Amino acid sequence: MIESGEAKKRDLSRLVVLRSGRLVTTGDAFEPYRVVGPGGEAVEPVSVFLRDLLAAGRSGSTLRSYSVDLLRWWRFLDAVGVGWDRASRVEARDFSCWIQLTAKQRLQTSRPRAARLSSRTAGPLNAVTGKPAPGDGYAPSTVAHSETVLRRFYDFHRDGGTGPVLNPFPLDSSRRGRRHAHHNPMDEWTPGKAGRYRPVVPRRIPRAIPDERFNELFASLPSDRDRALVAFWVSTGARASELLGMRQCDFKPGEQLVIVTAVKHMARRRPGESPATAPERHRRNSQLREQFPPRPARWWWPETVQGQEETLRRLTSPPFTSQGNSARAARRRGTAKVLRWLASFPGD
Repeated sequence: MIESGEAKKRDLSRLVVLRSGRLVTTGDAFEPYRVVGPGGEAVEPVSVFLRDLLAAGRSGSTLRSYSVDLLRWWRFLDAVGVGWDRASRVEARDFSCWIQLTAKQRLQTSRPRAARLSSRTAGPLNAVTGKPAPGDGYAPSTVAHSETVLRRFYDFHRDGGTGPVLNPFPLDSSRRGRRHAHHNPMDEWTPGKAGRYRPVVPRRIPRAIPDERFNELFASLPSDRDRALVAFWVSTGARASELLGMRQCDFKPGEQLVIVTAVKHMARRRPGESPATAPERHRRNSQLREQFPPRPARWWWPETVQGQEETLRRLTSPPFTSQGNSARAARRRGTAKVLRWLASFPGD
């Protein structure tokens, strides 16, 4: 990898990256997000890439996360004075170093006068869950996600003939060729490093709270309804965004289930319920039946005491009158069939 004179003189510890450009939420279903430059113009290479992702069925949250990573890359290129289609592996290497050393841009001013490096220390631990608070630098998962997004971005434009021939974010040399081409089925699948500049992402501790704290939370709920909902949500393992996106019609007490919208493929699904939550749900259903007893079936409806001729006259008079004679005749014949079918049921 041959470096230019400007790249050799590049001091990442003093590099100031301005918060130029921004991410715009359009509200348009065909273009939910748009990355704009400092002058307010849309960044067309990014827009084309996002439209391709939208056509592939990616969700809105995926498009937003990709847009944030591309906006961060565009700001870095603007700081080093290199166009996106002229970027080489030198810029990719420097960007990978810069993003791991700098502080988060949202913690800095829009026009910082000097570079701000992160302390590279984890935040304090949560006393209940043991999860560390986010620090002032970018997490390894964020850096890895950014590397994946940029590699896919340049792969897309390389295949379309609109970008550089060589991807600035190449795969690791050990990943050349088809992965696991000669895998022994008796051995386990070993994870491999995807990108050359992809950092090692530590395994996350599963999010959980101690049982005694959960018992305190469960006991503090004021009603059986709240306890039944919390027990159901915890037992199904549904995402928070799936639960918050539920509507009133998604609760089906009669069928004893709820319907949520899956995040990844945006399809409606019914999460499975744990048997341990059944007592709380049955107790809540019993309370609802006592509070709102079912109404007895009615055998006489005062709204339907008119005869067939009177009903036909009302349905064929304004404002239900059709313009064409054939439409009026078809409506009259269909209404008469429905009335004869209703007359076959018992009751007044």
